[in-house]
Amino acid sequence: MVAARAATRAASPVPALHVHDVTVRFGDALVLDGVRFDLDPGHFLAIVGPNGAGKSTLVKVALGLITPQRGHAAIFGHDAGDAPERIGYVPQLKTFDRTFPATAVELVVSGIRRNWPVRVGQAERARAMAALGDVGAEALADRSLARLSGGELQRAFLARALVREPDLVLLDEPATGVDFLAEHDLYDLLERYQARRGATVAMVTHDLAAARFHASRVLVLNRRLHGYGLPEDVLCDACLQEAFGHVGHRHAVAL
Repeated sequence: MVAARAATRAASPVPALHVHDVTVRFGDALVLDGVRFDLDPGHFLAIVGPNGAGKSTLVKVALGLITPQRGHAAIFGHDAGDAPERIGYVPQLKTFDRTFPATAVELVVSGIRRNWPVRVGQAERARAMAALGDVGAEALADRSLARLSGGELQRAFLARALVREPDLVLLDEPATGVDFLAEHDLYDLLERYQARRGATVAMVTHDLAAARFHASRVLVLNRRLHGYGLPEDVLCDACLQEAFGHVGHRHAVAL
């Protein structure tokens, strides 16, 4: 019996991200409605949908920051929020106060401590410098956050997310505020990290072209699930029409 259970586990790995019947309301507003899917380890997931579709809320459910009224989420078999060391998170940068008096290396160290450092120790600095080096941003270590460009700041946040070498990287609109070249570098960095660590990546994006060309799985969301699977199957006119209410010129160009 034990051997049979072990064989079953080997054949069916625990999902990196398990979302079961997740429903979230904020007051009278239904934000997520019975969303369910499993993301196997090692995949690159793009979460797409219109503004107000519940994409960021879904990420926060996965992080354990929002408790759904119905259903649950799990990361590698652990209830959402119970294994933060296995997750690296890159938030939307537009919510960040660029005038906060801190340096890039302090930002990365905050990813090690999970709070803001008053003083950075030698060992912590070494780990932070290695993470900044991995994303091509070692030279930015002692530069203030206010002096970083959008692409440089995104690299610092990515280093913060990767400094613990997480098994799952969650990114909420990572290309916001960066130029085309910086965006290309971002996806290249993520794919290299994924290949090196066998990690799983889940990214919220408005860029359907990025979803098509960088993701191995795509989830189309507008409060409820409108499509989940291979990019070529999910990013079709019928699915986008259902989720967005139209198939506009931008979507046709992206595809």
